[in-house]
Amino acid sequence: MWNSAFTDHKRRPLTDQAASPKSARRRSTKAALLGAAAWIAVVGAVMAGDPAGVARAEAPLSQINAPPSGPASFADLVARVKGAVVAIKVKSVEPGVGLEGGEMPELAPDDPLYYFFKRFGEAPGGRQQKRVTMSQGSGFIISPDGYVVTNNHVVDRASDVEVTLDSGKTLPAKVIGVDKRSDLALLKINDGANLPYVEWSNTAPRVGDWVIAVGNPFGLGGTVTAGIVSARGRDIGAGPYDDFLQIDAPVNRGNSGGPAFDSHGGVIGVNTAIYSPSGGSVGIGFAIPTEVAKDVIVALKEKGAVTRGWIGVQIQPVTDEIAESLGLKSTKGALVAQPAKGGPAESAGLKSGDVIIGVDGEKIEGPRELSRKIAAAGPGKTVDITYYRNGAEKNVKLKLGTLPNEKEARADFESEDKAGLLGGLGLEVTPLSKVRPGAGEGLFVTDVDPDGAAAQKGLRRGDIILEAGGQGVGDRKDLLAAIEAARKEGRRSVLLRVKSSEGTRFVALPVGAS
Repeated sequence: MWNSAFTDHKRRPLTDQAASPKSARRRSTKAALLGAAAWIAVVGAVMAGDPAGVARAEAPLSQINAPPSGPASFADLVARVKGAVVAIKVKSVEPGVGLEGGEMPELAPDDPLYYFFKRFGEAPGGRQQKRVTMSQGSGFIISPDGYVVTNNHVVDRASDVEVTLDSGKTLPAKVIGVDKRSDLALLKINDGANLPYVEWSNTAPRVGDWVIAVGNPFGLGGTVTAGIVSARGRDIGAGPYDDFLQIDAPVNRGNSGGPAFDSHGGVIGVNTAIYSPSGGSVGIGFAIPTEVAKDVIVALKEKGAVTRGWIGVQIQPVTDEIAESLGLKSTKGALVAQPAKGGPAESAGLKSGDVIIGVDGEKIEGPRELSRKIAAAGPGKTVDITYYRNGAEKNVKLKLGTLPNEKEARADFESEDKAGLLGGLGLEVTPLSKVRPGAGEGLFVTDVDPDGAAAQKGLRRGDIILEAGGQGVGDRKDLLAAIEAARKEGRRSVLLRVKSSEGTRFVALPVGAS
């Protein structure tokens, strides 16, 4: 069609047509009328739209103060920072050959499996065989003398560590310190000097900001990917101090320990984990934010370890059922399941059933926020704890201790996972004293209906019920009385304090209102 029209115009150009005087007058009159109509339309529009008669060109809202577009290229930024990103190779020696505990099972010499385990479970001479494994990850240099940041899981159980620079040069390194709770580690390149390095960002990233990841995925060193910060404050269940950045810059196996940069070349996070049903990147990665990592790395460099504040309690979330059982209006806070004997909380008078809702005047949302605040405060600091007890808000000052090296006990359950042929609840009990003479007051759970309410809440045979409705229980009548009292008060559940092999926790056992 375009060719046909173009050809037609060439055959009959307007400049070649002779115009008669009559037709010229008609065109002149028509042009004058059209011009007048256009003038009237313009003036009418101006007068109707602006009483002052001033015409304005209004831009669409989407075009006002539009943010600048992203950079045309990250090449200059990558050229500045890439030299500080390293590939880490780790050699580990692990005991055993796949047997649980790495030990040969106890078998009689005439057992058919004896010589099998004798041959493959131990080396000649009765020595246990060891397995050598090789793994790799990423890291980044933070000082010209060769301090390198990476993840703890990259160098866990390392016997030898090598760092490969962007130039391809490989250097030995040693582990200065690790922090399992934050999954961070600090290495030192042997005889490092005048090495390229990067610095921590001084500005916390916002959701939507650019992020550039550099690392060693699948052994492909120097790989660069880009995306945005998708979310902040993610809790992925890695530990009690989870506070991850979520990024969509593709990261894969081998990126662990590598840096996430902002658009200015500052380190905003340490790439640590991915969410992936397939094992490859699906655009959901997690990085330890600089605000967390920087303090941990400073402590590792100065002391080789990280010390954190310790309040000395087992804590758990406040579910809707527990809040209703305690008469609380909100599920915010951390429920004290059990104070550690002789710990700071017990010494200050905190008890099981208290709900901690604030630290030093700042409200807390839940157990993880409490853990982070207490840990960050540090050992020896006196803090002001705000808590609920029996419907009243109270305050107490306590001096924090030092968090023990072993993983702190913590009751952490979902409302669907925990808490019981008694009262139609699928639960049967007997006094603890009959089962374990001298063990004290309590009810031993002897039977649980797998389809009953108690089983649905996680109660199991062998659990010990210490309290019901805030009162101690010594026999079956005590528990029945607590259940009936809850029903009369219109509560949907009765709060049990339960001890098991996993620790002490609270369970909101549904009873239904009478």
